[in-house]
Amino acid sequence: MKDMLNYEDFEEKTLQRREIFKGKIIDVFLDDVALPTGGTAKRELVFHSGAVAMIPLTAEGKIVLVKQFRKPLEQVILEIPAGKIDPGEENQLETTAMRELEEETGYRAGQLTYINSMYLSPGFANEKLALYLATDLQKVENPRPQDEDEILELYELTIAEAKAEVAKGTICDAKTLFAIQYWELYLLQRQFKEDTQ
Repeated sequence: MKDMLNYEDFEEKTLQRREIFKGKIIDVFLDDVALPTGGTAKRELVFHSGAVAMIPLTAEGKIVLVKQFRKPLEQVILEIPAGKIDPGEENQLETTAMRELEEETGYRAGQLTYINSMYLSPGFANEKLALYLATDLQKVENPRPQDEDEILELYELTIAEAKAEVAKGTICDAKTLFAIQYWELYLLQRQFKEDTQ
C-alpha cells in the first residue's frame, strides 16, 4: 500500500510570500506557489498561534456552554469555552486551558483530559485547536476576569437540550459540534461500563 503521508507528488513549493496584514490574533499572507503539475497559483493564508477548547461537564452531567456574539457570522451562538494560546504557552496547553475555562465560565476543572488536536480550516489557515475534557468542576470564588472585549453568558445543557440547539442552528461551529458528538460517546461509554459491572 502506498504511504498516505508521502506528499512529494502533492507539495506546493513557495516561490514568494507577501505579508498582507499583521494583526493581534492573525497574520495574513499571499503566497505564489509552484504546483507539482508544473503550473503556478496564488494561496491566501491565515496564520494563527493556535487555541485550546474545553468540554466542561458538571457533576449533574450537563455541558457548560458560553453564549456570545460572533461578528463574522453576525449572530449569537452557543460554544464550548475556548481561547487562543498566548506567546510562550505553546508547551503549556493544559495551563492555557485551565486559564480560559476559569476566565470564560468561572469554573476550575479537578480533572483535565486531553482528547485530540485538530486543524479548523486547513484550506487557508494553520490554526490548530487542542481539545480537552474538563470534569470535577468547582466554581471559583474570585474567578479571573473575562477579556475586556468579551460579553458572555453561561448555559448548562443536557445532551438532549444541546442537540435541540444544534437543530435550531444556535450551536453551529465545528469545535462545539465535535464536542457534542464526543460528549454523547463519552456518556454512552460510561453507561456501558455501568451496565456491564
